[in-house]
Amino acid sequence: MEAIILVIAGRPFSLLELLLAGAGLALCLLAMIAIAIWRSARASRAEAAAAAERQRELDDKMAGINAASAELTGRLRQLGDMVATRQSDLARLMAERLDAVGQCVGRELENTGRTTADHLSKLGERLAVIDAAQARLTGLTEQVVSLKDILANKQARGAFGQGRMEAIVRDGLPASLYDFQFTLPNNSRPDCVIRIPGDERLLAVDAKFPLEGFAALREAASAEERRIAQQRVRADTLKHIRDISEKYICGGVTQDIAMMFVPSEALYADLNEFFEDMVQKAHRAQVMIVSPSLLMMAIQLLQTLARDQQMQAQAHLIQREVRSLLDDVRRLGERAAKLDAHFRQAQDDVTQMMTSVDKISRRGAKIDQLEFSETSTQNAAPKIAAPRGLPDAAE
Repeated sequence: MEAIILVIAGRPFSLLELLLAGAGLALCLLAMIAIAIWRSARASRAEAAAAAERQRELDDKMAGINAASAELTGRLRQLGDMVATRQSDLARLMAERLDAVGQCVGRELENTGRTTADHLSKLGERLAVIDAAQARLTGLTEQVVSLKDILANKQARGAFGQGRMEAIVRDGLPASLYDFQFTLPNNSRPDCVIRIPGDERLLAVDAKFPLEGFAALREAASAEERRIAQQRVRADTLKHIRDISEKYICGGVTQDIAMMFVPSEALYADLNEFFEDMVQKAHRAQVMIVSPSLLMMAIQLLQTLARDQQMQAQAHLIQREVRSLLDDVRRLGERAAKLDAHFRQAQDDVTQMMTSVDKISRRGAKIDQLEFSETSTQNAAPKIAAPRGLPDAAE
């Protein structure tokens, strides 16, 4: 048994050693196989447990799904019932609304018919008014034609311009501040003279404006006719300005300027737009060209001057009235102060009365809250009979 059988790396091995080594190797292999079998069994058991757990979870989930499905079915049924109920309610509501809308539409149609009838009646009335206005326009057209005839006549045109000027002056000034056809010391007679408050000199106004040149200018068909008409306008207007400056401006009697009244705003605009040189010459000749609107503005200014003069003339009366008014205000202040003192005294008296009422109310409340027994009532009787009345309780 001790015989050397194998030498490995210079070391001899006997048969016994080889057998022992083989047995050890076999035991190691068996141990490894047993460990592998145990691990495989444990893995199988773990996998079986996991599978059982997964099956249980799957069963739980299926149970939950079934419960959810049952709940969903119930809710769907409930929702179907609710939808049916809401649909019936909606149908009823729509029917009611349609009935209401039908009634409303009927009322609106009735009101619309009534309103339309009213409008048609009013339209008939307005058509009647329009017919009457058309008749008046026809009459006005005839008047315009007659006015054109008046303006074509020099004397009638002068009377028309003077009439318009006189209407403006009469409407704006008192009779004491103007005169028509007044004779000046040089024997000239302006159409109107105006007395300016605070100044003895007169303001002369002329209303005979030449219109023939303007009529020819508007009717001119060619450049040559237009040039000739412009020359005529300049000549007539400059001659009229010169006549006004020489006749109606008298030193010491009239103002340093005179007015030339143009009876049309359109003519005044044409003068300033196309004949500015004549306007400048009129200013240098102390002649002021005025339209109806400018004359009304001048009249309003004179009204203000007259009013100021009257106020100055009555200034002492106004001062006396103001002094009387101040005395009345002073007496009113004194009486108001006395009344305020009375009110304050009354307020103080009322405040004191309310203080007394509050004290009496508090004392009555304290007395009402007290509970008396027979003994305490007998013992407290002398105190209650005291002149000041329950001093202990009140205190």
